[in-house]
Amino acid sequence: MSEALQQVENGEIRVDDGVRHEFLDRVGFAIDRAQRSLIGQQHPDGYWHGALEANAEMNAEYIIFMHYMDAVDRELEGRLKKFLLETQQADGSWALFKGGEGYLSSTIEAYFALKLAGMRAGDEPMMQSRRWILSRGGISKAGTLARFYLAAMGQVPWDATAALPVEVALLPNWFFFNMYELASWARGTAFGLMLLQAARPVVPIDFRNGVLELYIEPPHFTRFKQPPGNGLFSLRNLFNLIDRGLRFYDRHHLKSLRARALRAAENWILEHQEANGTWGGIEPCYLLSAMALKALGYRNDHPVLKKALVGVRELIWEMGDRAMCMPCVSPNWDTALAAKALLDSGLPAGHPALVQSAKWFIDHQIFKRGDWSVKRPDLEPGGWAFEFYNDWYPDVDDSAVILEVLARTEFPDAQAKERSIRAGANWVMGMQSSDGGFAAFDADVQKKWLNQIPLADVEAVIDPSCPDLAGRVLEMMAAVGYSAEHPVARRAIAWLKRSQSPDGAWWGRWGVNYIYGTWSALMGLRAIGVDLGESWVRRAVAWLKSHQNEDGGWGESPLSDKDPAWRGRGPSTASQTAWAMMGLLAGEDGISEHVMRGARWLVERQNESGGWDELEFTGAGFPNHFYLRYHLYAHYFPLMALGRLRKRLLEGGAKVDQA
Repeated sequence: MSEALQQVENGEIRVDDGVRHEFLDRVGFAIDRAQRSLIGQQHPDGYWHGALEANAEMNAEYIIFMHYMDAVDRELEGRLKKFLLETQQADGSWALFKGGEGYLSSTIEAYFALKLAGMRAGDEPMMQSRRWILSRGGISKAGTLARFYLAAMGQVPWDATAALPVEVALLPNWFFFNMYELASWARGTAFGLMLLQAARPVVPIDFRNGVLELYIEPPHFTRFKQPPGNGLFSLRNLFNLIDRGLRFYDRHHLKSLRARALRAAENWILEHQEANGTWGGIEPCYLLSAMALKALGYRNDHPVLKKALVGVRELIWEMGDRAMCMPCVSPNWDTALAAKALLDSGLPAGHPALVQSAKWFIDHQIFKRGDWSVKRPDLEPGGWAFEFYNDWYPDVDDSAVILEVLARTEFPDAQAKERSIRAGANWVMGMQSSDGGFAAFDADVQKKWLNQIPLADVEAVIDPSCPDLAGRVLEMMAAVGYSAEHPVARRAIAWLKRSQSPDGAWWGRWGVNYIYGTWSALMGLRAIGVDLGESWVRRAVAWLKSHQNEDGGWGESPLSDKDPAWRGRGPSTASQTAWAMMGLLAGEDGISEHVMRGARWLVERQNESGGWDELEFTGAGFPNHFYLRYHLYAHYFPLMALGRLRKRLLEGGAKVDQA
């Protein structure tokens, strides 16, 4: 907003009424287009579901999986192959996110998948990729998960994989380490890996489809080492020594104990299969669980694998002549945020689209005890999952947003709505960890030393408390009628205060990265009634303002997980601009010029369909190792931000704080 269109009165910027109405009209027009577009994307059953994009490993592992299972769909493989080739970088590698550096394990898996899909070593994309892989150490430098896929297809020896004796499944829950000290995603993955390593299957393939050319030395001279730690006496190096001992045990295991452990792990996987044939809600569990059962002798026509081969297809997002394998499906997350955006942007609470989404939520609430009950045995169920089917693993993040949406929606069956909210809020609040924070799937699964075991080369086998979850739960608690005086809220506020960075920002676990965390925390603090004048809140607001780009937007690269210089830095994106705007609106009662510039950035960049274009990856899976692009993020978050701004302008007049 140019200075010519502003008046300065008593040190405050005030917007001329004509300018204010013109700006409100522009914002209103953008909101109207975005609302109509979003409502048009709602499924008749009441949910929204957008594509969820990750990295090349997804398509590559799906192709490898089809060949391992002897269930190759050549037409689908061709579409997956085409998408892989389109996402290859100029240097021959595949990156974790747009504009990132090549990632070795992803590139090795993509190379092998393309060979399985019919490409030859002499093809130009393969030569480029091979040069890049060999320049970084070749196949012996592949990561933990990649080695298991390669070993199952006979491309590396099974001894190359991290030692994971299946007997670990028998460790009791009271032991300092057991399967329930791992995060839900690591737990489900580990059960599949343990069975695969015990069975050591090798699927024979044509040598022309193999990757012998990725070895720098002949295979029988190649040593596959576990990644070393930093320093001779590091914890990771200690675990690498333990890994050697476990290998010795694996070669000399007790047959009776091994048989008992195999039965226990097999039964765990069978018990955890969802109604649609999937496991754990995520791609590694989908694929590795089925592969493990196949290694134990299950045939594709067995009812369990028959369901699994159908269920895994839900990960495929078709795009004409291309196809993308997603890491998971996200209907409940997309639906919760889409509905929240519609509410925030002024859609009546009784609108049919919102009533339909509320019915979807009430019908899909989970009243089954999942793995979370190991840590919280006395807590009654009542949460929601991220996916269509994942009853074993409802999550706090989805559940908190869903509860807020339900509380704000006018649903015809008031009793059903009240029962749902009561059960859901009780479950979410009961999932508070002992440190006062909240994690995604489990409480008190945060032994950091576990991130140093050889299995954890991506350093993400625990489920720690995180600021974005704490903020979300506080926002939910306020929506359903709790105040900052509630013991759960007091502990969460105290945890947020302790976890704030010295510069005022919070790191976000499930979004990129400090903009996401700071927005989430501020939203929760405002909603629950924390004094916005407190110094720690002011530091957070100042941090957001200081990281606005010159063009008026905000952006942050996933590189900020690794390099502090990238905190709050990156090309402006629609979703991150929206997060920053909402963070500032939450952290202040006025409307800063920073917010107005952000709104102008969004209004000017809305596309003809009513959404916003965004190719950047602004979602996070595993810091430094796995990032996500939610294709609907660039639609519902800008709508949310513009809606909140319009409401503030209409309620608070034209005041714009100069600071």
